[in-house]
Amino acid sequence: MNPRVKRLLLLALAAALLSGVSQVQRSLNRDRDRLGLTRVEPLKNAPPVLAFTTVALGGFRGLISNLLWIRASDLQDEDKFFEMQQLADWITKLEPHYVQVWLVQAWNMAYNISVKFKETEFGQYPDRWRWVRAGIVLLRDEGLRYNPYEPLLYRELAWFFQHKMGANLDDAHNYYKMKWYLEMAEVFKTARPNFDEFIQPTTEDALRRLNLLTNTYKMDPVFLKAVDERYGPLEWRLPEAHAIYWAARGLEMAKLNERKIDPEELIKLRRVIYQSMQLAFQRGKVIPLIGVNGIDLGPNLDLIPKVNAAYEQAMEEDVPNREHIKTGHRNFVKDAIYFLFTHNRMRDAAQWYRYLAERYPDKTILDGDPKSFPRNLTLDEYCVGRVQVDIEETDRNRIKQTLEGMLVTSFRSLALGEDEEAAGLLVLAQRVRELYLSKIAGREMAIGLPTFEEIYNEVRNAILDPEEGLPKEYRDILRTKLGMPPEAAAPVAPPTNAPPATTSATNAPPAR
Repeated sequence: MNPRVKRLLLLALAAALLSGVSQVQRSLNRDRDRLGLTRVEPLKNAPPVLAFTTVALGGFRGLISNLLWIRASDLQDEDKFFEMQQLADWITKLEPHYVQVWLVQAWNMAYNISVKFKETEFGQYPDRWRWVRAGIVLLRDEGLRYNPYEPLLYRELAWFFQHKMGANLDDAHNYYKMKWYLEMAEVFKTARPNFDEFIQPTTEDALRRLNLLTNTYKMDPVFLKAVDERYGPLEWRLPEAHAIYWAARGLEMAKLNERKIDPEELIKLRRVIYQSMQLAFQRGKVIPLIGVNGIDLGPNLDLIPKVNAAYEQAMEEDVPNREHIKTGHRNFVKDAIYFLFTHNRMRDAAQWYRYLAERYPDKTILDGDPKSFPRNLTLDEYCVGRVQVDIEETDRNRIKQTLEGMLVTSFRSLALGEDEEAAGLLVLAQRVRELYLSKIAGREMAIGLPTFEEIYNEVRNAILDPEEGLPKEYRDILRTKLGMPPEAAAPVAPPTNAPPATTSATNAPPAR
């Protein structure tokens, strides 16, 4: 036979066989789908290379991906994370519905590879942040694109926000928070955004921010508003709010999943929600720093009722872990009482203290004090005990240092606009002093304290000292709020060649 004709016949046979395999493959896919033997679905809007591999390789994709997965596991055991990253990328292109590969690949980026990079200068971790962000983007933009109903992917994405960015276990966590805050500030300009403006934008700026929200960050404005109404008010420029969003989104999407969902997967999503809500309560308020390109974080006290409701729901639904959740719930309520007290919300603090006494009457509330049941302590005594000073030892110096520390924090809060916290800390400092004096009755001459006014004035003068006090911007704010005249301009000293004055040492007591 003519070699040319032979080649043409072989090509025709190959084409016929490929066509036949394609028909058989379609039939097999329909049968497997009808019988529930597979979760593989046709890929929609897939990149050309992914579309090609899924069609051309057919059933061989599974065999190839298994071999690559074995090799990737070996590389992980050898701590060769960069090489493993490339193999994982190939596996996701061969088997985009293989959830475990997405999870491992994203974790590898955010945790294993990121920590290989050190700070470039003090407090700066741009390379580490690049890999953490890449892990988030991979799950959000790619993993969920091909697996929109998989609870494990939502849980992992939420966990990155809650743990990698939100917690303080990574040396670069403050850098992550600041970078995310700056990104989100382009979308959410204020602490309380207008969600209706996202849903129905009426200005060019609103349309731009909606485009960022939906196309870049893959968030639904309608669902965003619903999450804030149910779990908020949340600060959407901080990572905890996004952990709550993606966990709640996973619960919502799981309802649309036709396959049977493992209840444990849903419990994990709910766990992320109440844990992240507690974190948002503890540090979910942004406090801009004056004169500095940075932020401070304070408690979001408005979340307390909803955090409590989330804990109660979790205790009802997660029976095997109920006792563990109760411990977390009790600690949350204790924190809520103390924070409310230190923010001068005495009525709310008293209400939650009664709730704690009714809910956990037989649990102690102060560490190391076996008699500290709610029935044995007043609200004042509990909050003073939370300061963690051992008043029983009547250590005068320690008590005075504690009072000074609380007053410093009070003045700082006042300068930052946190007037409620400033007032609450003043009250707490007065309570600590009063309780101390009650313990040393009869020994005031030996280990007594100055009057509260004297301690207050001493700390205030130190805070307002132009050389050693707060920055001038804060000193000016404090003087205005305290009703004091503006700071006098420092006199210009005349030039002199005289040596600096010396101060002789003395053991004389300070003037009283």
